[in-house]
Order: sequence, then C-alpha cells, then structure tokens
Amino acid sequence: MDRAEIEGPSRQEQAARSMLPSALRWRLLEAKKHRHSYVLLAPYTILFLLFTVLPVLIAIVISFTSFNLLEFPKWVGWHNYTRMFLEDEVFLIAVKNTFLFAGIVGPLSYLMCFVFAWLVNELKPRTRALMTLFFYAPSISGNVFFIWQIIFSGDRYGYVNGFLLDLGIIQQPIIFLKNEQYVLWIVLLVQLWLSLGVGFLAFIAGLQTVDRTLFEAGAVDGIRNRWQELWFITLPSMRPQLMFGAVMQITASFAVADVSTQLAGFPSVNYAAHTIVTHLEDYGSIRFEMGYASAIATMLFIVMVGSNIVVQKLLRKVGD
Repeated sequence: MDRAEIEGPSRQEQAARSMLPSALRWRLLEAKKHRHSYVLLAPYTILFLLFTVLPVLIAIVISFTSFNLLEFPKWVGWHNYTRMFLEDEVFLIAVKNTFLFAGIVGPLSYLMCFVFAWLVNELKPRTRALMTLFFYAPSISGNVFFIWQIIFSGDRYGYVNGFLLDLGIIQQPIIFLKNEQYVLWIVLLVQLWLSLGVGFLAFIAGLQTVDRTLFEAGAVDGIRNRWQELWFITLPSMRPQLMFGAVMQITASFAVADVSTQLAGFPSVNYAAHTIVTHLEDYGSIRFEMGYASAIATMLFIVMVGSNIVVQKLLRKVGD
C-alpha cells in the first residue's frame, strides 16, 4: 500500500475541501463513491449530448440567422420570429391545426389507451396477448394509409361514398381528401387510430406490475369499489407508465406530418390539414431556408417542453 494512502489526504487537500460548500462537497463524495456507474453511463451520455442536445442548441443559434446551406449564415436577430407570427399567414393556419390535433387527439387518445388497456388487462392471458397485438399493430405497420385512402376514396367505389350512396344520403360521390371541409377531420381520425399503440402498450405493462396485495390492503383501509381502487391504488402505482404515455401522446399529437402528407397531399387543399411539422418540412427540405425552419422548430420545441411540464405536474396529483 502506498504511504500517501496510509497517511490519508494532506493538509492542503483537507484545507481545499474545507473551503468547498457542504452541498458541493457532498456531491463530490457521492460522485467518487459511484464513479463506476458514471463510467457505464458515459457512452450513452456522450451520444445523447452529441446527437440530441448539441443539434438542439445549434438549431436555436441558427434560428437567429439567415442560412440557405450555400452561404455562410448571416445574423438577423429576431427577424425569423417576427416573420413567423406577423407575416406568415400559413404558419398561423398550421398553428391552429396543430393545436387542434394536440387538444383533441392528445387527451382523447391518452384516455382511450388507458381505458382499453384497463379492460384488456382483465382478460385471460391468451386473449390479452391477442388484443394487445391488435391495438399495437397499427403503430408498427409500414404504410397503412392506403387503407384509409380506399375508405375515403373520392369515387363511388370508396367505402364511405358507397355506403352513403346506397342509403340515398348523397347523390354524387364526395371527394373527401380534396375537400377542406372534411380533410382535417379525416386526418385527425387516422392520427387518433395510429396513436393508440405505444401508449396502450405502456399502460398494459404498468397494469401488469401493480402489486395485487395492495388491493387487499386497500379493502382493509376502506376501499369499496373498482373506481376507488383505480384512483387510490392502480393509478399511483403506475405513475412512470402514465408519464411515459403522456410524453409519447403529446409528442405524437404535436408532430403530426406523415398522416397529413399521405392522405391530404403536400400541401393540402387551402392548407386545411397543414401542421407545424409540415410547414417546417416545407422550409427546411424544399425551400432550404434553414434559419426560418430552425425558428419554427425552436417554437415547436418550446411548446412541447412546456406541455410536458404541465402534464407531469397534473399527473403528480393523481391519487392525492
């Protein structure tokens, strides 16, 4: 054993440590104690910083510039943000449609995911596995939009048009996907159908991990029905899954793009199904106005982070 290790820290080291604040000194001791854990976390942390945090910071900086990928960025300050809210009318349409998606698809799909998971969890194991696959399959399928294109086809061979014609409700087929009166609600319906997969799977996993002995203890403490079990036992026991499901549903509802593009075209008729993400793709992938596209992405990032914070605060009150 080395002599320095036997003697312990020198007086200078002891004096330096004594000058540190107690909280910082405690954190340093904890970091030294768990240094092996930090070494194991280092690869993921480095990749997260390089491919998530750094691109976000770069996008924020670029949002204050005029950048077309060919010339060096020119600093323009807040011009992109003022242009976004004061000059870009299409962006305001995209904001309205996106918040409509977030306000309807987000909460509704979140509630439906939990209700379906709660009901399916009561089934027998084989039936539960089959129903789980049934709900999760749409979210992992490749291109499922052609099914809805057939359902809402603009000729008499489309299922909806054929059904309405047979009932005599309409006399001529309706071109649903090219009619701004219907296209937004069709995209909303398809997005709601697609968003049931991941949240449903998370809630099923959470329900499976609830300790069954808690229900017996709850019955002793005065819980008398399934609704009280749900509020005071089931929901508090699966808060991590509730948080995960909320984050996924918020992200999906604010990031609607593929459904709108595949069903309504790009751009949709009179921008009826235009969203913030499709607007971002327009300026980032087609016009190559990277400064303005980064400003749009930054605003979307702020809205999504703020929404997640609000939802997490609300979920912490579950069971109180």
